[in-house]
Amino acid sequence: MADLAAFEAKLGYSFQDKRLLETAFTHRSYLNENKAAGREHNERLEFLGDAVLELVVTEFLYAKYPDKPEGDLTSFRAALVNTVSIADAATKLSMNDYLLLSRGESKDTGRARMIILANAFEALIGALYLDSGYETAKKFIADQLFHKTEEVVEKRLWQDAKSRLQELAQEKNGITPTYQVMSQSGPDHDRTFVVGAFIGQEKVATGEGRSKQEAEQDAAQKALTAKGW
Repeated sequence: MADLAAFEAKLGYSFQDKRLLETAFTHRSYLNENKAAGREHNERLEFLGDAVLELVVTEFLYAKYPDKPEGDLTSFRAALVNTVSIADAATKLSMNDYLLLSRGESKDTGRARMIILANAFEALIGALYLDSGYETAKKFIADQLFHKTEEVVEKRLWQDAKSRLQELAQEKNGITPTYQVMSQSGPDHDRTFVVGAFIGQEKVATGEGRSKQEAEQDAAQKALTAKGW
């Protein structure tokens, strides 16, 4: 495992109980291969950290947007604390370098690794909370996530990509986007769909996914990028 003292330096915080930090980085799969390790995996810490994260972000949004209704605040919170957002924050902290994983899990990339990173980020929040209390955990969350809030609100990132594309295409072009399956491949249990996103006659982008819905969302996201929206 990489030197946790280097991570603490990056974090700007030194744990009183180093085992809490070790546990935050320990994935269940690691213990399956290292039964004599004498440690526990991070799922209980993740459970705790998830609750602290939700409270801190809720408190922040409640104060920041006094005129927004509950529905909007719930959507903002969901966008700030979703898997992609917190895995991105974990990546910026180089948490990937410190994860304790099984040999199989360590080869995984993409969505699977993103989920593991997001869970470790929440476990780290739980570890900070137990080691030093609410204010320390709150400061960490504020430093890592609060700067994303303006972008989430201004770019309407709480909406899914298809909803955002539809709203913007109607606003700017008076046209509702359409989606067309361009191709599909693979066996029935493992198909890949390629879908085109069209605004009028213009094919703006194509997306891929394991289902039509997933491919449409991917196409919509790429269309938003292509249009600079």
